[in-house]
Amino acid sequence: MSQVEDFLTTAEEQEIVEAIRVAEMETSGEIRVHIEKTTSGDAFDRALEVFHLLKMDNTKLQNGVLIYLAVKDKNFVICGDKGINDVVSDDFWNCTKEAMAAQFKQGNFKQGLIDGIKSAGDQLQKYFPWEEGDSDELSNEISRS
Repeated sequence: MSQVEDFLTTAEEQEIVEAIRVAEMETSGEIRVHIEKTTSGDAFDRALEVFHLLKMDNTKLQNGVLIYLAVKDKNFVICGDKGINDVVSDDFWNCTKEAMAAQFKQGNFKQGLIDGIKSAGDQLQKYFPWEEGDSDELSNEISRS
């Protein structure tokens, strides 16, 4: 098995998908997690590329959030679309990233991801609350490449 496949157990993956589902119940925002072995370039640039590949920039209110991980590189990025970036505080993503990194340093990858998802969901709920007629625009499944 590859590092990507070994990174999370099936049960841990399901807990993460459930955390996304729960976070999105109260918001029109969309949260995705993408895991890959490594990136040949800058992690932030790759995260933006994945953001577009996953069509996260096509949400109605531009309120998608991607948590991108390059496992072998031990690097991760959180990026939000224009709608969410325009309303959260300037240090929001850094604070979320620090909380996740604290869990990651202890080897608690599942919990770090869940903490990041919850934090993103709380902000999305504040600025983009769920309204009648909102639909889940993107898959909650973890994507890989």
